[in-house]
Amino acid sequence: MRIIISGGGTGGHIYPAIAIANELRAIDPATEILFVGAEGKMEMEKVPRAGYTIVGLPVVGIKRELTLANLAFPFKLGRSLLRAQQIVREFRPDAAVGVGGYASGPLLLAASLKGIPTLIQEQNSYAGLTNKVLARWAKRICVAYPGMDAFFAADKIKLTGNPVRSDIQFASQQVEAGRTLFGINSNHPTLLIIGGSQGARTLNESIEGGLKRFVDAGIQIIWQTGPAFIERAKAAVAATGTSLIKAYDFIYDMDKAYAVADSVVSRAGALSVSELCLVGRPAILVPLPTAAEDHQTKNAMSLVEHNAALLVNDRTAREELVTAALNLLANPAQQQQLSQQIKTLGKPNAARDIANEVIKLTRP
Repeated sequence: MRIIISGGGTGGHIYPAIAIANELRAIDPATEILFVGAEGKMEMEKVPRAGYTIVGLPVVGIKRELTLANLAFPFKLGRSLLRAQQIVREFRPDAAVGVGGYASGPLLLAASLKGIPTLIQEQNSYAGLTNKVLARWAKRICVAYPGMDAFFAADKIKLTGNPVRSDIQFASQQVEAGRTLFGINSNHPTLLIIGGSQGARTLNESIEGGLKRFVDAGIQIIWQTGPAFIERAKAAVAATGTSLIKAYDFIYDMDKAYAVADSVVSRAGALSVSELCLVGRPAILVPLPTAAEDHQTKNAMSLVEHNAALLVNDRTAREELVTAALNLLANPAQQQQLSQQIKTLGKPNAARDIANEVIKLTRP
C-alpha cells in the first residue's frame, strides 16, 4: 500500500496521524507512507522524529479577524493546490488520509480529483472547517464522539475514538522510569500541568501565581509551559527554592509523565482528552475559550457530564484553578471516582480501527 497522511499545525493533529501511520505499518510493514504538512509548522519537526518522510505545502490558515495577512491566503492556497497535485501524481497513493488542520485541504482535494479514495479523521466534538469542506468527497469519516451526523453524512461515519501514541496506552508500566526521569519523590502528591504543545498562558499564569501554595502543601509539579513561557516559569520556580517543581517547555515522554501524575490540569483539546481517558488520570480541564466554535468546552463537557472530569472556566482560572487542584489532590476518594469514570470513555483500539478503514479503501 501507498498512503498519504495530511494535516497538522498542532500536536492534536500530528500525534493521531503518527498513530495511524504506526498501525498501518504494524499491519503491513511494507506500507509506504508519506506525510504532507504545512511549511514552518511543528509537523515538519515531529514527523521526521517519528521516522517518517514529510513534505510541506505553503498553505496558511485564514484569520478570523480582518488582517492584511489574509491577502496572501488565496495565493498560497493556489500554490499549495498545484504542489498537492504534483505530490499525488508522483507518489501515486492508494488512499489519502486527512487528520484536520488546513494542510489537509489541498492534498485531499487533489487526491479526490484524481479519483483516489479519501478518509478524514475528526478529533473534536465540533467538526473543523477543513473537514466539513472535505467531507463531501470523503469515502469514510472516522469520528471520536457520537452525534457527528450533525456535520457529516451518517452513512460515511465510523465511531472509532481518537488515536493516541501506543506508548500512552502502556503508561501504567512506566512508573519507575517516570520517577527516575522527572526526579519524583513518591512521598509527595504529583500534579501534571499540560497546556498543549505550545503551552497555555492562562494555565501558566494561574500556576505561577499559586506556586507558594503548592510548595506549602508539599505538592510536586511537572509543568509543561510551552516555549514562550519557559524562561519566566524557570525564574518563578527558582524563586521558590524548592526542587519539587519541574518546568519544561515540551515533554516528549508523556507516558512517563502520566505514569507518575496523581492528577492532571489540562486544556481540553481532543488529543489530551483521549489520552486522559486511556491513562485514567483524574483531571481538571480548562477549555481554551477561543477554540473554533468553542469546541474545547464541548470536549470537556463530554467528560464532565459523565462525572469523569472537573471543569474550571478560563476566565476564572487565575482565581479558582489552584484551589481546585489542591482540593482534588487532597481528596483520594474523588480522585478514584474520576479515574474510574474517565477510563470507561477510552477507546484503546482507535488507531487500529482507523487503519483498518484505510485498508478497506484500497481494496476494490
